[in-house]
Amino acid sequence: MTSLEQFQDALGFRFNDRSLLQRALTHRSYLNENPDDALEDNERLEFLGDAVLDLVTTVLLYHRYPEMREGRMTSLRAALVRTETLARLASYLGAGDVLRLGRGEAEHGGRDRQANLCAALEAIVGAIYLDQGIEAVRRMIEPHFVPAADAILARELDRDAKSVLQEWSQAELGHTPSYSTTRTEGPDHDRTFTVQVTVDGVAWGEGTGRSKQLAAQAAARSALERVTREGQAPAAGGKA
Repeated sequence: MTSLEQFQDALGFRFNDRSLLQRALTHRSYLNENPDDALEDNERLEFLGDAVLDLVTTVLLYHRYPEMREGRMTSLRAALVRTETLARLASYLGAGDVLRLGRGEAEHGGRDRQANLCAALEAIVGAIYLDQGIEAVRRMIEPHFVPAADAILARELDRDAKSVLQEWSQAELGHTPSYSTTRTEGPDHDRTFTVQVTVDGVAWGEGTGRSKQLAAQAAARSALERVTREGQAPAAGGKA
């Protein structure tokens, strides 16, 4: 297991108030099983970090792409801060190894669950903001988001995934994709949905998101990645 010291090395950031980092890594399931723990869960920090991340990403795109129109910047920002992108970054940094989870959540794959990883990354951003301010967040995020943004633009991964998949499936398979919700998790105020996309009864992809619409976009992106792997069409992505 990665230690908090190793995790801060991966972040490239040292907390003055280490309890902020511990709180950012505390899932509500941990407190359900450890009610005497002095820390609260990471949901309030996640709420803060989501807003801070939007601002930092917006400023980054504004300065890096001075000729880009507002609509394209909006879709690019959405691609950068969507659940899959943030979960991938959190996993790369090793957040899953240091998450404080309840035993049941951990045993059922909670350390690899996209919703948990995305929430942790947003909470970490919120914690960094409280600890050392917006400039510290920028220094942590920019080295990861600059290459990610360039890659998204190069492959047009900010395009609407459902539209791209529909165009491909109708042209190549003669059928329109169908989306269905296969799983709903979490309390009413913080639900995560899993959606599966099928074409002519065959499952092509699955995705998760904080709304059915976001989960459907994630499912379409998953299907397009499969299409690309099988060499049937160029890659595309969707905004979330």
